[in-house]
Amino acid sequence: MAVVRCFLLIQLLTLSGLAVTPKKPSLNPKATASSPKSPNIILITLDTTRADRMGFLGSTRGLTSNLDALAKQSAVFTRAYAQVPLTPPSHASILTGSYPQFHQLNAMQTPLAADLPYAPEILRAHGYSTAAILGSIVLESKIPYAPGMDRGFQTYDADFRNGNPGEDRYVTVQRRGDVVVAHALAWLDKHPKRPFFLWVHFYDAHDPYDPPEPYKTRYASEPYDGGIAYEDAAVGKLLRQLKTRGLYDGTVLAVMADHGESLGAHGEDAHGFFLYDETIHVPLLIKLPNAIGAGNRIENQVELVDVLPTLLEECGIEIPKEVQGESLLPLIKPVPAVNNSTAEAWHEHAAYAQSEYGRDEYGWSDEKALRTGKYLYIQVPRRELYDRTTDLKAERNLAPTSAAVADTLANQMQTFLQKTSNQHEAPKAVLDPGAQDALGALGYLASGRDVAKASPSDQAADPKDKIEIGNLVHRAQVLQADMHYDEAIALLDQAIAKEPGLRLYPLLGHWLMLNQNYPRAVPVLRKALEFVPDSDVTRYQLARGLMALRDYDGAIPELEQLVAKQPAMIKAHDFLEMAYARTNRLPEAIQECKTALRYDPNDYESYMMLGYALPLTGDPQGAVEALKKAASIQPKAPLPHVWLAGVYDQLGQKASADRERAEAKRLAANEKPVAPPGPASR
Repeated sequence: MAVVRCFLLIQLLTLSGLAVTPKKPSLNPKATASSPKSPNIILITLDTTRADRMGFLGSTRGLTSNLDALAKQSAVFTRAYAQVPLTPPSHASILTGSYPQFHQLNAMQTPLAADLPYAPEILRAHGYSTAAILGSIVLESKIPYAPGMDRGFQTYDADFRNGNPGEDRYVTVQRRGDVVVAHALAWLDKHPKRPFFLWVHFYDAHDPYDPPEPYKTRYASEPYDGGIAYEDAAVGKLLRQLKTRGLYDGTVLAVMADHGESLGAHGEDAHGFFLYDETIHVPLLIKLPNAIGAGNRIENQVELVDVLPTLLEECGIEIPKEVQGESLLPLIKPVPAVNNSTAEAWHEHAAYAQSEYGRDEYGWSDEKALRTGKYLYIQVPRRELYDRTTDLKAERNLAPTSAAVADTLANQMQTFLQKTSNQHEAPKAVLDPGAQDALGALGYLASGRDVAKASPSDQAADPKDKIEIGNLVHRAQVLQADMHYDEAIALLDQAIAKEPGLRLYPLLGHWLMLNQNYPRAVPVLRKALEFVPDSDVTRYQLARGLMALRDYDGAIPELEQLVAKQPAMIKAHDFLEMAYARTNRLPEAIQECKTALRYDPNDYESYMMLGYALPLTGDPQGAVEALKKAASIQPKAPLPHVWLAGVYDQLGQKASADRERAEAKRLAANEKPVAPPGPASR
């Protein structure tokens, strides 16, 4: 893919400042590592960490003494750029060595395709032990976060859960850096005596910017900086332990941010929408075994997609042809035999970035950016062009007055995208309604990618014209993540009042459901379905709201439509069974149970409903078998035994009834009080 990657650069441009040198393939993609043994590799990713906070990149804030010390023993890349300003897709680019238009993981719930080259899988196939220690639930490999990211990892340490009101986020959805380091060291204590690949992910710089003491007090006026300082201290602990254990010198250490943070630049509070340097320029350090290349400050423009091929080449592992990045080793340790020709070829090459967040979640335009020569070009409805040599903060848009330059770069970008995009159909986002609560509780738009489609008049809305709304929703998301439901809903109401056509009704309806405000949630979700009638997730939320209000007749058509379209959606079957039972349509309830069990033979709810409905339709013996199966599925649940006792009473089998009551009493000793028989107890 290296030839493809430099395709857009081989056209010599006649416009001043556009001439660039094409980036060339690595001279020897099958080169062996500098050591006859495969080196250990530790990949450290610093979530939401700006390059301009690093001392080794010129910051005078004094936040990163440990990273600065590591930089002295590493190659420092002063102009490294991320491909996406969002956590899961950026990490996908790092670990696959491919651009987002190729790996296609652009949103929550989208699985990582199984046929992509993937660092842990490649290294494990070459004898490496592999582990990931994660700092946040956003990289959890379960639906609805980042499914498939655990591929190739023997240990994927992401034991998170969504908390309840009053619970500490640092024991539910996030880990402090110290805890991440403790988990990493515990794994190192146990890993086999063979080369290892260890990915350590720190989340401390991410909002809500809440570092622990003493950083909280010390940086009270700059809490983001406090998170950076604490993160640096945690990295320092890890580095000191590596030295103590004799692992430091011979290990490849690659340290980078996945993206930065806007902090108000260009009007954006956080990250996700824009592609300016505040979120795309990232720190990147690579320490080779025995500090080869230490002290090199590499000014060439590089990308995070280049990390994987660099690690593979250092290990002597062939770089898969699908990898689109290129090894940085020629820059770190130039090969004298070729008179540094490869390093010279790196003098300048384009860096690409994109964000589909505004499009997927709000129905606005996506953004694409190309950094080439002296220019930053951003493709949006009102396109942008900046001279990076004289306008470091990207404040003077030259596109209106330099149309020829903008046109040339737009054409180059289009050609590049055509050459680097994946021709296979993108993996489908996994719409698991049961997981929407988990995603919503973390503060993300939780209703699926199909909820944000805008009306034709808003189809090409430029994110920079709408960023005030984006910030308002983000602040609401932060409040929601911390379970301040009423305040979050109030902010979302404000956003909808400002932009009633923005399609935030699914999100508002979901949050109202989480807050158990069913009377208000139901009309809001009906409004949402007017905008997105094909959204299964929104329809499921509406059905849940109607069930909570005991409007079973209203819920039934919504659920029937859902199971017809999504026959494997077991939760929808379960609710439909209950709705039929509650409206005295017992034969239909029984049939729905049988349908659900064809898709999930271990669906506890369906067996329980059969246990309720069959005796009422003259089949108590069938109920016995169903309830026994339910008890086997949830052996600690007392309720199947309570219902079994009732059925045995109906059958006149007193001894069996007494036995089941005794078992129910034993199981209930440490349980909540047993609900009375009947579908209401479900």
